[in-house]
Amino acid sequence: MRFGAVPLSEAEGAILAHSVQLTTGRLRKGLYLTADHLHQLADEGHAEITVARLDDTDLHEDAAAAELAQAVAAQGVLLTDPFTGRVNLLAPSPGVALIDSDKINALNSIDPMITCATVPPYQQMGQGGMIATVKIIAYGVPATDLRRAAAVAQDAISFAPSVLRSATLIVTEVPGGPGLTGQDAIESRLNALGITLEATLTCAHTEDALSKRLSNCTSDLILILTDSATSDPHDVAPEGLRQAGGTVTRFGMPVDPGNLLFIGKLGQTPVIGLPGCARAPALNGAAWVLARVACGLEVTHQDIASMGVGGLLKEIPTRPQPRARRLPASAQPAAAKPAPASS
Repeated sequence: MRFGAVPLSEAEGAILAHSVQLTTGRLRKGLYLTADHLHQLADEGHAEITVARLDDTDLHEDAAAAELAQAVAAQGVLLTDPFTGRVNLLAPSPGVALIDSDKINALNSIDPMITCATVPPYQQMGQGGMIATVKIIAYGVPATDLRRAAAVAQDAISFAPSVLRSATLIVTEVPGGPGLTGQDAIESRLNALGITLEATLTCAHTEDALSKRLSNCTSDLILILTDSATSDPHDVAPEGLRQAGGTVTRFGMPVDPGNLLFIGKLGQTPVIGLPGCARAPALNGAAWVLARVACGLEVTHQDIASMGVGGLLKEIPTRPQPRARRLPASAQPAAAKPAPASS
């Protein structure tokens, strides 16, 4: 592609690089200049104009964006029409975005003019939410580069829709505890994933009482919220699940707020032990796990372990023991470490 200022006599058929305001109206950047446009420019004193000219081996920005988006999007992801070198990739329903980071990085390494920006992997999406945007920065790019980018990023962006439809929330109660506080926030989070909270049950904060409640659940998903924080893998909630015949896959997660989550199964039904922060509408680690489980994705021990990087989320002011809000007097710089021994 050739770019730069040229005399008006050489600009016909070229792409206008910058918008120009005329007394008769505005010529917008990106349009193909006609003889009429050039007469208007000349009448208002312009002798030259900055344009882009595509070579035979180039693709126009819109054609390039459309071709790349078609390659990057897996089946089911929605695509907008190309406009100014951009195509947006949208979620067809509630669910989570699945991003192959290696493929997207490879695409973005080929030509700085060929780009794709995405939400983080496993980002929860609502219907019509933007998962990614493909943007061709220049007015045209070499077709060979565009097709290399398309080849390395085939199906890099896919989507897992929510597959669960119903949930039961079991709340254990202790005297003076929060009880059903926060039920609305939990229900809103479920509804955003297309899940109906069909029952909210309460029971005493004991293993036996919880086990009995669990044994009678028929929903696609079971959520447990305890009045007294679950602080050990053998505390009341995980033990109640085991007593009911279920299993605990993981207790604890390196996400804050959200540390005290546990996850397991009762038969084939997924069970999530919610941390207390789930009572608040703010983002917390439980929301990340819930979104994946709702979409039928396996959440392994290692999946949760890998959530620590980026897992320091915004503090929830209502927490009983919030993180420190100012630098304590006892804070000290990390100690210098000795250099590793040479081999």
